[in-house]
Amino acid sequence: MKGAIANPIIAVLLMAAVTYLTRAIPLTFFRKEIRSPYIKTFFNYMPFAVLGALTFPDVFTATGSVISSVAGCIVAVLLALKGKSMIFVTICAIIAVYIVGFVA
Repeated sequence: MKGAIANPIIAVLLMAAVTYLTRAIPLTFFRKEIRSPYIKTFFNYMPFAVLGALTFPDVFTATGSVISSVAGCIVAVLLALKGKSMIFVTICAIIAVYIVGFVA
């Protein structure tokens, strides 16, 4: 039983160390303001890119039907490209998933 408790504790400690280091190292080395517009743009868009990369594959397995998932994704992408608000895009994508789910 002792080994079963030690493994999660080690895992949590390692995750805490990695989280701390990824935040502490940039603060240590980059004390001056970043002036490069390319690097500023990179840091501004990086969280959105990572979030998209982590969540996008799950879009197609969330409903249990690939057809309704693809329909919702297409509606969301088209409305987002037209510049609609996030709430409007989300509601329309949900409606599209339900409609296709009932039809298919």
